[in-house]
Amino acid sequence: MKEKLRQQVRRQAREKAEEYLVSLSVEEQAMLLKYESPAIFKAGIPEYNWWNEALHGVARAGTATVFPVPIAMAASFNEDLVKEIGDCISTEGRAKYNGFQREKDYDIFKGLTYWSPNINIFRDPRWGRGHETFGEDPFLTAHMGEKFIEGIQGNDEQFLKAAACVKHMAVHSGPEALRHEFDVQVSEKDLWETYLPAFKYCVKEGRVEGAMGGYSSLNGTPLCGNKRLITDILRKDWGFDGYYVSDCWALRDFHEHHMVTSSPEESAAMAIKAGCDVNCGSCYNQLMKAYYQGMVTEEEIHTSAVRALTTRILLGMNQKTPWDQLDIQDVDTPDTARLNYRAAAEGMVLLKNNGILPLDQKKIHSIGVIGPNADSRVVLQGNYHGTASHFVTVMEGMKKAFPDTRLYYASGCDVVNPRTERLAREYDRVSEGCVVAKASDVVVLCVGLDERYEGEAHHISTGECIGGDKEDLHFPETQRKLIDAVLDCGTPVILCCMAGSCMNLSPYANRVAAVIQTWYPGAEGGQVLADILAGKTAPSGKLPVTFYGDDYELPDFTDYSLKNRTYRYVEQGVLYPFGYGLTYGTAEVTSAAYDRESRKVSYEIINRSDRAVEEVIQVYKKNCTSKWEVRNTVLCGFVKVHLTPGETRQGEIRLNEYAFTVVDDLGKRVQDGSDYLLYVGTHGPDKRSEELTGTKAIVLEIKF
Repeated sequence: MKEKLRQQVRRQAREKAEEYLVSLSVEEQAMLLKYESPAIFKAGIPEYNWWNEALHGVARAGTATVFPVPIAMAASFNEDLVKEIGDCISTEGRAKYNGFQREKDYDIFKGLTYWSPNINIFRDPRWGRGHETFGEDPFLTAHMGEKFIEGIQGNDEQFLKAAACVKHMAVHSGPEALRHEFDVQVSEKDLWETYLPAFKYCVKEGRVEGAMGGYSSLNGTPLCGNKRLITDILRKDWGFDGYYVSDCWALRDFHEHHMVTSSPEESAAMAIKAGCDVNCGSCYNQLMKAYYQGMVTEEEIHTSAVRALTTRILLGMNQKTPWDQLDIQDVDTPDTARLNYRAAAEGMVLLKNNGILPLDQKKIHSIGVIGPNADSRVVLQGNYHGTASHFVTVMEGMKKAFPDTRLYYASGCDVVNPRTERLAREYDRVSEGCVVAKASDVVVLCVGLDERYEGEAHHISTGECIGGDKEDLHFPETQRKLIDAVLDCGTPVILCCMAGSCMNLSPYANRVAAVIQTWYPGAEGGQVLADILAGKTAPSGKLPVTFYGDDYELPDFTDYSLKNRTYRYVEQGVLYPFGYGLTYGTAEVTSAAYDRESRKVSYEIINRSDRAVEEVIQVYKKNCTSKWEVRNTVLCGFVKVHLTPGETRQGEIRLNEYAFTVVDDLGKRVQDGSDYLLYVGTHGPDKRSEELTGTKAIVLEIKF
């Protein structure tokens, strides 16, 4: 019934769109397809700029809540939390939009079409934009993406609260430096097993309103002009009925880099014929030239104009909506700050703890807070961020969490540069770091990267960070000098890795007392980390990506095959596995069973500790007989539960219809093989997780 109503509302919006367009010339309709869409006064169509971002908060339009980056949201393994974040973002977005409309400000980043989430698969840890995604697993990405979309778009029967957009369909995960000319070669199996499932789920289950392509080509055809992807798969096979937008200036790559067309008008024609409705860029400025040359028909322009205007009508163009009363007082509220705090806490991952955490303030009299990220606001925000009204750095948070403890601070080094002072010798702040370490009972060492060195393609090239990507997994040399020097001082070290992805922690894992992965944790991140150290809150995140070890041999960055990539196919070199993460309590799954008729896994979990815990129950499957099964195991279900001290709880996780299928070499999802294993636990069924936690997943044998 809900889907029937949705289709009815969309049909009515489409009819309204046709009414608006009936008096418009083909040229005026073409104008609606530019991302900077001008007003057409005779039809009552207002000016609109399609380009807006909301990756982890309303971005680039002034004050808004800056949440942890998506990779940190994924680490929460909490679908409800991600939905809450999406809902908060669209509330703040509507409030800001209402104000901009009153001021007649129709500029970029002022609309309601958010080009988020990024549901590309984080296939290679060197990719700088990986922290924009929900990690390396298609199943986790699909479910996190869908809940984010649900939060963004709302549940009103008539209007979209805002319009989410999945990007970049569908094989876009580096290298950034080559993205404009790169031709991704992908097998049908990898395409349908890894790169497409999250997009399909977000379209069919999330009913996402928008979809965006990428810069690269797929097997010889540019993504934003790929008729197979846009029209055949997205629209015809999956039933997508929203708008499709090009990545920004991606159409220009058709004739300047991919060389599949010879002019802007040919590129515009290729895109619109493939099903690209809105052009972020300038090629649709030549759409009418393509029309007059017979490359594009009036019907093709009209079809895209209807789709684009339908989205705007569903957002409430020239209509009253339930959110018209939202205003500045609904932005950056105490409630959003509390949600932001919870998101950071649930996303931080405790990778090692020898018992030092939480710190005993009765025994700890001095703490050294050291590192280039220890008092940095930049490291909190990630990329595609808004402007927070306040940021709490780690050092600022420590002052509040440890009011009676002597705190020492030293930057120790720059993030990447070998000197902090122009006239000084290289590594000029390392000695100060050692002075602080030797004067302290314990060291909180905050290292990693930030958005300047790990992100979208840009012109930074340090020799260690190229075009936004990492050259390798090592910390920058200046930080390695600092880490080694501080460790040599002999003071216990808590290593806080503040980065958007896997860094090589192997040289330090056995030398430090604890390791915490904070990601880029948002405006409240420094306070959350400090409170975790003090035991006022507890980390409860799990890794949504694999953290590889020293012996991991990185495949060629340009190779999009999954061989030796991600937890499903990795062959060696895992330091901290996908799905792994500690907390301050101990919870264990004690029993599990599978009901074939309902496709439900039932479980019992017990909290064996004297404090409340947040734990993630994870279900993995393994087809033991099919030649098309992945090398290792596949996540097929998860749920986050809260347990009071000593609590025992029973629950169920329903597996989807594809749980007991595999993808063959032709890309078809099939039932093959009769013997399956299901693993139910608080981590994956790999030996490394068992070694790190001392617990094993429960194994269920399933036969068909």
